[in-house]
Amino acid sequence: MPLTHDRTTPATRPYAGLHPEAILDAIAATGHEPDGRLFALNSFENRVYQIGLEGEAPLIAKFYRPGRWSEAAIREEHAFLAELAAADLWVLAPLTDAGGETLHRSASGHCFALFRRFGGRPPDPDDRAQLISLGRLLARIHAIGGTRRYLARPTLAAHLDLHAAREDVLQGPLLPAGARAAWQSAADRLIATVEDLEALLPTPIGVRLHGDCHAGNVLVRDERTWLVDFDDSVSGPPVQDLWMLLGAAGGEAERRQGLLLEGYLEFADFDVGEWRRVEALRARRILHFTAWVTRRWDDPAFPPAFPWYGQAAHWDREVAALREQAEAVEAASE
Repeated sequence: MPLTHDRTTPATRPYAGLHPEAILDAIAATGHEPDGRLFALNSFENRVYQIGLEGEAPLIAKFYRPGRWSEAAIREEHAFLAELAAADLWVLAPLTDAGGETLHRSASGHCFALFRRFGGRPPDPDDRAQLISLGRLLARIHAIGGTRRYLARPTLAAHLDLHAAREDVLQGPLLPAGARAAWQSAADRLIATVEDLEALLPTPIGVRLHGDCHAGNVLVRDERTWLVDFDDSVSGPPVQDLWMLLGAAGGEAERRQGLLLEGYLEFADFDVGEWRRVEALRARRILHFTAWVTRRWDDPAFPPAFPWYGQAAHWDREVAALREQAEAVEAASE
């Protein structure tokens, strides 16, 4: 699930005016000829549609959430994807129009990009060849990602700012009064443990990353392992693109870690000490997922998708999860 750093996004009806006719008109304005078929695809942060075309294969249109990223930030993502595609890496770059443009704006004011329709199967977390291939792909992405810096996109630490997440949950509409003190205490402890651990570690190198590299953003097609959806691409430590692929701690996670690194080290160096950073990164993700749902609650798509956020029992589990993660971060600091 995408994690937004933006705290100013207009949350209430952000896609007002983006009705089917407006979507099809926007696609037609790019030089394509829609045939009237339009299918909404699963996406919370943005709005994504499959668009049928006259005499052509369907396209995928991604309409970006207003206010989340600046146009400059979206263009930086597109430019990074173009660099990766030019190096024959298995990523999906946005399509260019006759003028070489990848970013468009609809009459409703929404920025959007077009992609070719791309199918594939989910990765097998136990497949040795897929894990090694994915490690190779990530190393090559990071090698290119390290050749220049993002200017309009944040660092990972700013993107997943812990204090901003804490404040947004405390000020938001979801945290019950009865759970407030316990949640705040658990969040404060978690933030302190993350800051203590990160103070012990070297300043991480920053490369352009995928940023949200979990199995849901990996596709296997024609025996190739593809990485899709760079919407959360930021600058940060390379380990950010590895740890979510490991699964729960234990023997299987260690095996996957070894196979990813086997492929990775064929193309790039990796400081194994960076694995100590993982529990801090996991903590940032846990806290920010709660903040993300809170920030988006006025979006009509969110309450039906996350009904448990209105239940007291959910917040008891949230408190327990924060405390458990604080203990994991403390253990990594020893």
